[in-house]
Amino acid sequence: MSMLSTRGAAAVSESMAILRGLAPDGGLYVPEDFPHFSMEEIAALGALDYQARALAILQKFLPDFTADELKNAIAGAYGAGFDDADIAPVRPVGDWAHALELWHGPTLAFKDMALSILPYLMKTSAKKNNIQKEIVILTATSGDTGKAALEGFADVEGTRIIVFYPDGGVRPVQKRQMVT
Repeated sequence: MSMLSTRGAAAVSESMAILRGLAPDGGLYVPEDFPHFSMEEIAALGALDYQARALAILQKFLPDFTADELKNAIAGAYGAGFDDADIAPVRPVGDWAHALELWHGPTLAFKDMALSILPYLMKTSAKKNNIQKEIVILTATSGDTGKAALEGFADVEGTRIIVFYPDGGVRPVQKRQMVT
């Protein structure tokens, strides 16, 4: 599978799209062909734990990664930093509804779900593309994303992150989270 820019730039591998973030033409990368999941595959996902479910889904979207590479990224991302063994548990709400809880990560923000695995996928992508340099992420925030990004990259060897935020533009608690 290749990743294409929403603005028409040439296709790249999944690992290169992860490293670049944005396409050279400013577009977002999307899969050339979206993977298909049969109803049987979807039903089978429900019986898996979070890590196995993540592996099954990521293998379809990231075929240039080996199963072991994805397993290592998943293990690094969704380990000790989450306060629930189910990572994203589904809880009953009343008699007929259920809620997916996306706040069990290190910063209690739903953004932990993606920003916990991104540094591991980036490190693996760099290795796959023979890039030996340290990965440095430069980003800006006006809210929860900054702390989630800082946490996600905090202890991942070979990566660093710098987060800018506007003076007076984040809540005091968010500023404290980012600077401590």
